[in-house]
Amino acid sequence: QVQLVESGGGLVQPGGSLRLSCAASGRTFSSDTMGWFRQAPGKEREFVGAIRWSGDMTYYRDSVKGRFTISRDDARNTVTLQMNSLKPEDTAVYFCAAGSVSPYWTIRRKYEYWGQGTQVTVSS
Repeated sequence: QVQLVESGGGLVQPGGSLRLSCAASGRTFSSDTMGWFRQAPGKEREFVGAIRWSGDMTYYRDSVKGRFTISRDDARNTVTLQMNSLKPEDTAVYFCAAGSVSPYWTIRRKYEYWGQGTQVTVSS
């Protein structure tokens, strides 16, 4: 089992920044990828980005490229999603997920473990 706990959500104005963290514990060696997904009200949960635990590859959805950055801290078993230049359309509950998914980074059902989610609201 892998346990995931997100933190760092909140309310931010358009153009602002937020940093989300996902702390992983348990059998993390059973997963090769950490991903971030988001779900806006009334919409499907969608892929945001992912990073391999090896750190050799990251992948992002087109709408966040250049604005969002995923990184990992091996010592703390933590993955961070740095979100800059936020837009109202980024408003959603953000979830981190873990699994052995390569190369199917964007496929939700490939991720075995999920955090509880954290709310991000971008509004003036």
